Amino acid sequence: MSTTTTTAGTTTLARTVTDVLQPRNALLAGMLGIGLAAAGDWTGLLWGFLGALCAGLIPAGYIEWERGRGTWGDRHVVDRTKRAPIFFVILGSIGAGSVVMVLGNAPGGILVAMLALWVMTIGLLAVNTVWKISVDSAVASAVVALLAVVHSPWWLAAYALTVAVCWSRVALGYHTVAQTVAGAALGAATTVAYAFGG
Repeated sequence: MSTTTTTAGTTTLARTVTDVLQPRNALLAGMLGIGLAAAGDWTGLLWGFLGALCAGLIPAGYIEWERGRGTWGDRHVVDRTKRAPIFFVILGSIGAGSVVMVLGNAPGGILVAMLALWVMTIGLLAVNTVWKISVDSAVASAVVALLAVVHSPWWLAAYALTVAVCWSRVALGYHTVAQTVAGAALGAATTVAYAFGG
């Protein structure tokens, strides 16, 4: 097998991993699981969907809208200096969703997860002003860490998926190893919220 074929195969695999496990998808699956655990019944799925909508789906929709306007070439927004608007949309969307959760007496666990993601986003925004940290790695890590806290430590095995996300970001040339590790570490830190609010 030629080097060119191997490189093309690696790129295709990395693209598949990064697309399948992108923040929108990770948050949809993760927030549904967190909501279910927080409520203990099917109503948690509704709260989880609200969380996924505000933390992942609305921001992803905003990115697609800006792409359609020609603001960015793709959803990855490779240029760090153009990412600030996305973070502000995420902060506003998660904030609005959190208010709805408070007013609707949502289970504490899903609200804590939302607030943890909000704080994580502030961290991502702050770091991004000087250095290109990996958002995809942060979200993948946060989802796994939060699921491990609310469900079972066995969920930590899913960090294999976070490692896959980190690898894909590096393989595609979007980030360095340090940027993905920093993102994953920040994502894992979301579980600290449960020490105070869980």
